[in-house]
Amino acid sequence: MKKIVIINGHPYKESLNYALHAAYRKGALEAGATVEDICIGELSFDPNLRHGYSKRMDLEPDLLAAWEKIQRADHLVWIYPQWWGFMPAVTKGFLDRLFLPGLAFKRKEGTVMATPSLKGKTAHIIHTMDYPVWYYKWIIREGGIKIMKKVILEFCGIKTKKVTYIGPSGMTPIKHTPDAYRQKHIERVEQAGRQLM
Repeated sequence: MKKIVIINGHPYKESLNYALHAAYRKGALEAGATVEDICIGELSFDPNLRHGYSKRMDLEPDLLAAWEKIQRADHLVWIYPQWWGFMPAVTKGFLDRLFLPGLAFKRKEGTVMATPSLKGKTAHIIHTMDYPVWYYKWIIREGGIKIMKKVILEFCGIKTKKVTYIGPSGMTPIKHTPDAYRQKHIERVEQAGRQLM
């Protein structure tokens, strides 16, 4: 039985990201997976790495619980919007505070090299945005996704199997697109859950 953790990086419960989260969860449960959830905007933690890497901050209970879920998982589903080319600040703060040396990777003494601690896990990134996907891919060149895949996930040993982009077909922000358009993407994500991608 595949163990999935859905990590929702949108801070607002009424967002499309929460509808996508529910859709993926429904599909994965129907496919026989076990599913746990981490809704970053609902966690209580300081998102600032206040001392950099020079002094370790104690992890709050919500971060410790999130880490236990991540360790149990075979597959991580990251759902978050693109804001200013990357992810919401609280999502970046979650990564800063939790994907730490000694947890997500182990530093090799005296070098910049590291040994990943999360090998064997896979990821699916579901990325919403307010401009067309072609613009993000060909003009912006997928900068935020490249950072997430290579600099963060791969560095820690997680292999990204799939990236799903969800944006408007024209120049209207996604929240102003017709309900039927958004529903089509919700159904697409539910199907991805059924396929355990």
